[in-house]
Amino acid sequence: MKKHAVVSSRAPRTLGPYSQAIRCGGLVFLSGQLGIDPVSGMLAEGGVRNQTRQALDNLAAVLEAAGSRMDLLLKTTVYLRDMAHFQAVNDVYAERVGQPYPARAAVAVRELPLGAEVEIEAVAAAEA
Repeated sequence: MKKHAVVSSRAPRTLGPYSQAIRCGGLVFLSGQLGIDPVSGMLAEGGVRNQTRQALDNLAAVLEAAGSRMDLLLKTTVYLRDMAHFQAVNDVYAERVGQPYPARAAVAVRELPLGAEVEIEAVAAAEA
């Protein structure tokens, strides 16, 4: 089985030596997305809710480039700089990620790149 790098110009460029996503067989493995505006290259202003919205927009853009979409998400991992933001992230997540919700883990971390409040990575099915 061959793996293919996925690149979307509608999502921020990677901050290091990794791909936005890898498509292999019927799966898409998405690298973590921060709430970075792909045009300005800056974190979304307005706190964790806006960063979560932007991170999910970025995931959606990479999914589209991979031949997938948000309703095909299978598993996500949410990294939070402060677990006090758990409910705010859940609120935005519930608005943007439809049912049946993918499996998910939420983890508190000490720091995220660029001082971000949230990062979200995912695995999704690819359309045939």
